[in-house]
Amino acid sequence: MRLRTLSLRHFRNVGFAAFEFSGRQQFLVGGNGQGKTSLLEAAGFITALRSFRTSDNRLVVGHGQQTAGIAFIVDHERMKETHVTLQLRHEGKEVWCDQERITRLADYLGRFPTVVFSSQDLQLVRGSPAGRRRWLDLTLATVDPSYLRVLQTYTRALASRNALLKSGRAADGELLAFEQTLAPAAVELIAARAEGLRRLGGAMTTFYARLCDEAEPAGLTYDPNFVDPSADSLLARLVSGRARDLQFRTTLVGPHRDDFHFSVKHTAARDFASEGQQRSLVLALRLAQAAWYQEKSGVRPVLLADDVLGELDPVRRRRFWTALDPESQIIATGTQLPDAELGTWQVFEIADGAVTERLPRLEAGP
Repeated sequence: MRLRTLSLRHFRNVGFAAFEFSGRQQFLVGGNGQGKTSLLEAAGFITALRSFRTSDNRLVVGHGQQTAGIAFIVDHERMKETHVTLQLRHEGKEVWCDQERITRLADYLGRFPTVVFSSQDLQLVRGSPAGRRRWLDLTLATVDPSYLRVLQTYTRALASRNALLKSGRAADGELLAFEQTLAPAAVELIAARAEGLRRLGGAMTTFYARLCDEAEPAGLTYDPNFVDPSADSLLARLVSGRARDLQFRTTLVGPHRDDFHFSVKHTAARDFASEGQQRSLVLALRLAQAAWYQEKSGVRPVLLADDVLGELDPVRRRRFWTALDPESQIIATGTQLPDAELGTWQVFEIADGAVTERLPRLEAGP
């Protein structure tokens, strides 16, 4: 997949911007706080109709505006030339694909994959389990509509059960109605997460070895909250745990409390890995995610790199570059232009949200 054009209006600090991309390598250069990440963020909306920086649309609509707009023209392996238009409001959004309005996320998700490389990715190693679960759920749902459906089923049932628990007036029969939905959905989620993390973890290990020393093994381990893969067992656990759940007014067992962990040299990366090792881990994970998307969908994702190349030492930068699929489009940002050894780029200068293409245009191949 290639983004051919990107235009946006009233998106964060960008009043209006329009890009026409040629070749497969684009670079947005400018000082800190000039809008480079906002432009990359807008490009990433095409995948899941959400920001990789925030879940609150009010933060991406320009100050004093009621709506923001993003439009794309995409060259697609299966869909050929495709036009996508988004309108973002403070509450909600609308999306059209080739002038057909999309009303269900499940009908859209997975068509236009992108993978974001960001300094925020370090939180996948250092941050909360909730952040890792959000990444995992979106990654799996992007290539598997059935995963999204079962996740939505589980989430709705969990919210309803928790509302009963919070009310303090939950009857056993009412709780059982939601538990009978929760348990089989939970088992499906656990199985899909285990398989997804097994595949992603294997690819991450391979990419980490390419970025770093082969003698420094890396791993990814699933840590499910409930390990018995039986709906009956989980249902029994929910029933037996009602008194405790009523005391805490929330459901204390289930995949909404899952986690996964990174390791380097067979030790916990969060506690023992250096910053360089942690950064290499999340880069390897994103490379694995890109390969996973292509394998599952047959569509090459667009790679969005937010000021990460400059954070690598020269050796790892070269290794990172050689690890990329040479046919994938990459749109990168930075305060300085990339090294000449990384090839030629189509360069756009960003200043206070305004975009100027640097001429002459640098062609980056087919």
